[in-house]
Amino acid sequence: MSNLKVFFFILLFFLNFTYASAQPYVEKELLDKIGKKYKVFAKKRFYYLQKTLDSVKDANDLEKLDKVNTFFNDVRYKSDIKVYGKKDYWATPWEFLGKDMGDCEDYVISKYFALRYLGVDSKKLFFTYVRSSKFKAAHMVLTYFETPRSEPLILDNNNRKIFPASKRKDLTPIYNFNGESLYKAGKKGTGKKLKNKKTHKKWDELKLNMKRKKI
Repeated sequence: MSNLKVFFFILLFFLNFTYASAQPYVEKELLDKIGKKYKVFAKKRFYYLQKTLDSVKDANDLEKLDKVNTFFNDVRYKSDIKVYGKKDYWATPWEFLGKDMGDCEDYVISKYFALRYLGVDSKKLFFTYVRSSKFKAAHMVLTYFETPRSEPLILDNNNRKIFPASKRKDLTPIYNFNGESLYKAGKKGTGKKLKNKKTHKKWDELKLNMKRKKI
């Protein structure tokens, strides 16, 4: 076999291996379960999600943030009481997109895990508790910090565009949470780390439901 043929044989093998080893966001077995529970339209939503994620897999963080934020903001808002019969429930991304509805925490959770799948560093992503002057209520958004001292970008289901925190005068940050640590939010940067943080019950419950692939 000529050197050129050997080269193309190796290249073809490598490409096939790379394609075969690429993990989809939702594996086939789980996708089939979602289809059975939520029917064909839900399954199509997950196909479209995969297509959306694939379109920015080699893009920079800002492009990934924009695509993910836009995709999930098309899901309908609905309170936990109306969807789950509970005051406060953190849905898995599969429950959220399968039902095609959820509250602010559910948007944050789904955006977070989609961005983690795309390779965005978990140290840059935070679940941020805020107070909204517009709605006179507590709220949660996903924040992105380029560095621990950076001004965060806000991914919010109540606003389709991503803005730096200084442009969101309607939001007052309270706490930043990243699954490991809790910070008291400041005007800039991730804020002051709080000592003796207890385990976040909802986060632990979510991780367990993710592990069980709860739909």
